[in-house]
Amino acid sequence: MTRPKPRATRADAARNRDQLLEVATRVLASPKAETSLRAIAREAGVGIGTLYRHFPTRESLVEAVYRDQVVRLTKGAQDLLAGEAPAVAMRRWMDLFGNWIATKNGMLDTLPALIESGAVGHARTRDELLNAISTILDAGRAAGDLRPDVTAEETAAGLIGIFTVAHQSGPTVTADRLLDIFLDGLRPQRHREEQPRERARQD
Repeated sequence: MTRPKPRATRADAARNRDQLLEVATRVLASPKAETSLRAIAREAGVGIGTLYRHFPTRESLVEAVYRDQVVRLTKGAQDLLAGEAPAVAMRRWMDLFGNWIATKNGMLDTLPALIESGAVGHARTRDELLNAISTILDAGRAAGDLRPDVTAEETAAGLIGIFTVAHQSGPTVTADRLLDIFLDGLRPQRHREEQPRERARQD
């Protein structure tokens, strides 16, 4: 009669862990939020003891958030392509990349030590992200939706530049606007020439 209880406990523990990761990701991505472990536990609606059971140190929490974000980016490429045209998938993936950049910025006090210790593999992460971009670019080339001459490395460099500039330029330059312009540059020349004609017909 008591056997279901451990199963329920495991389910509760999984939910608590997911909630802690979700809150920690949001907190790390916000420059104004309090990033103490107690604040994260409080916002997640759990006690600090529960947080420590899942993540004994701040480093272990940051590592888990980092890995979760990379999985979201790599898996996200396939998930987006399953339901969207490649160009649309690329634009939505850019937003995911921006969330990762913002979260990564909140890890700057901890991330270098994780990389140095080998807990986080910088080169491996780079390869995984480039593969995700390549997946979308390849689909876009096959569909005639994205330019065939753009590499994953160029796309990644452009995205990093955009989020760096948008972060430093204040409210007059938005990442969303720059990403829309960047995506337009990733489209084939034919598509870029057709867009003004379509807008003129609509007017």
